[in-house]
Amino acid sequence: MAVKVKIGLIGALDMLKFKNMSKVREMAIQAAPANEITADYAINNHAKALHPDFQELVVEKVIDHEGAGAKTFLMRSKDGGPVAYFRAGQYLSLKLNIDGSSISRPYSISSCPKDALQGVVSVTVRNNPGGFAAEHMLREFKEGDEVLSSGPQGNFYYEPLRDPEHIVALAGGSGITPFLSMAQAIADGTEDFDLTILFGSRTKEQILFREELDELAAKCDRIHVVHVLSDEKADGFEHGFITADLIKKYAKEPYSVFVCGPEAMYRFLKGELDKLGLPKKNIRCEMLGVTKKITEAEGFPKEAAGKEFDLKIRQGVYEYSFKASAEEPILVAIERAGITAPSRCRSGECGWCRSKVISGTYFAPAENENRRWADVKWDYIHPCATFPTSDMVIEVPAEYTPK
Repeated sequence: MAVKVKIGLIGALDMLKFKNMSKVREMAIQAAPANEITADYAINNHAKALHPDFQELVVEKVIDHEGAGAKTFLMRSKDGGPVAYFRAGQYLSLKLNIDGSSISRPYSISSCPKDALQGVVSVTVRNNPGGFAAEHMLREFKEGDEVLSSGPQGNFYYEPLRDPEHIVALAGGSGITPFLSMAQAIADGTEDFDLTILFGSRTKEQILFREELDELAAKCDRIHVVHVLSDEKADGFEHGFITADLIKKYAKEPYSVFVCGPEAMYRFLKGELDKLGLPKKNIRCEMLGVTKKITEAEGFPKEAAGKEFDLKIRQGVYEYSFKASAEEPILVAIERAGITAPSRCRSGECGWCRSKVISGTYFAPAENENRRWADVKWDYIHPCATFPTSDMVIEVPAEYTPK
């Protein structure tokens, strides 16, 4: 049955107006001057402040932790404004120029998130035998030096939707830095959870941030610090390594475990954490980095050990050729050749260095294999955690940096 609809004069005019809307808009566009749009949108400015591509920082103070073989670099924004706000536990990727090579290194932020509002952020670097970047920073960085940094990166922070209210932090060496940031954030009310830190060091003398940690624990009952010494016995300290039994001794059910430390610590803790029976979501590990003993990794082709291969890098209209060792990540070889390439985590996690393999074979250790299924299928790799096992041709994106 047909339905009769009466359309009044006003309704007819509205329909006509709607029909002619595109014509009216086109006339307005054609009549407007062809000037550059210079509007300043607040939401865009806020997004840029929170998630900058890069931050230009200046070293304001260098704090030497002599017994621990480390230094803290307190940096302020070059323009005097705030630095990008971060979650306690995140890291910065610093761009460094060393002997003609442009490299990046990720360092956990050791300062409190509230300091960012005052334009200040700190990272702590510990002496690492054979560490190319760490050695340079400890030797050369001084007050007044300018540093180019990424915005805050990483997901190593407390998340109430995922984590119980009690976090057991397992730290070794300079791996204490993200937990120092968390402890400061809890003490000043920025974060809302209980934190128990099991901090492994060789001796009392080598405990990094001992005074700061003990002071935070003394003034805030939500922070508990347990020092674990592997090479020394002393009253008031646990002795040995951080084990499942030690974790259970100090943990309050329910809890999540957060781990940050050297490669050997991760290797040891893997078996210990399995004994806890925790859900996978309740175990969080800071970036592992890439093993320095790749020839011992399961699945590494033994015939490639000790060999060098020809690497050809295509970057826009430019093409570079150089030798690359099968025993160091492709990204390291690219940087040694003086080529600037994108990178952030250097652990195969963030995907910032994602590049296309045109030809050749490679090896990626299972513990760093975080590529999407489509990337595996179509031969995209993370050069920071991939090793050449033949001659290769790779398309690597360029990295934008401020002038």
